[in-house]
Amino acid sequence: MRARPKRREGLRALLWLSPWLAGFSIFFAYPLASTVYFSFTNYNMFTLEFVGLDNWRYLLQDDRVWVSAKNTLWLVVFMVPAQVVFSIGVAQLLTKLKTGVGFFRTLFYLPTLVPMVAGTVAFVFLLNPVGPVNQILSWVGIAGPDWFGDPSWSKPSLTALAVWGCGNTMVIFLAALLDVPKHMYEAAAIDGAGAWRQFRSITLPTIAPVLMFSLVTAVIYALQYFTQAMIASRVASGATDSAGSSFTPGYPEGSLLTLPQWFFHAAFRDSNMGYGSVLALLLFATSMIFTLILLRQFRKAEEVHS
Repeated sequence: MRARPKRREGLRALLWLSPWLAGFSIFFAYPLASTVYFSFTNYNMFTLEFVGLDNWRYLLQDDRVWVSAKNTLWLVVFMVPAQVVFSIGVAQLLTKLKTGVGFFRTLFYLPTLVPMVAGTVAFVFLLNPVGPVNQILSWVGIAGPDWFGDPSWSKPSLTALAVWGCGNTMVIFLAALLDVPKHMYEAAAIDGAGAWRQFRSITLPTIAPVLMFSLVTAVIYALQYFTQAMIASRVASGATDSAGSSFTPGYPEGSLLTLPQWFFHAAFRDSNMGYGSVLALLLFATSMIFTLILLRQFRKAEEVHS
């Protein structure tokens, strides 16, 4: 008799979960399984031939994969912390302002409203060798570099672009900081805690969930970095889409080539969907690894503070 109510509860639960299960199956499980299958084939959208592990073997021999993976890892290691630290710093500064808060909030948020392509083109113009930034630097005796034309400066230039457009993250941190109880700061100040001690012992633990969310989303975004790098590389190289012209992403010297760009080039420009599936699985696995590492580190941090 008890089995029937349990069975009914199970069926009722499945019924309520059915929209999610349908979405998960159609938009995640099936595409993932298809990608795994296509990774073992030579597929060009018209013909399909099973080739076993040939695509995976070619992955180990493809120099472009390792160049793009190194560039993408650079963005994760340097661009993500720069975005997060700058966003927290600006948000913290805005919580301290007494006047003009609305103006400065709008000022720092405005860059997020600029379309990515337009913002990237404008940045390349501003940072070109004879552009406004280098002219200003020359006034104080500094010879500005070829920002997007020099492999040593191209990724830092993209990082500056990313920091400039991190208004969304700044707003999220601002909301989290305004939620921190003020009496905790007052009590800490009475106990003699300085600004850094208050930030480390009160602010960071309180905004930890928001910080975790921002880091995970920023890492995933960096692993999927495509549009800005592609546009900056194309504009800086002077490439056009005229008949007979070709453009290989990564200018200058492969320094702006990211894994998503190479996936797009292999899968859609070279019509090699089988190898493109391998690159897509590589991106997926990398995203999962970084996410799991971040979750584990934050869980450890919560255990320490608790």
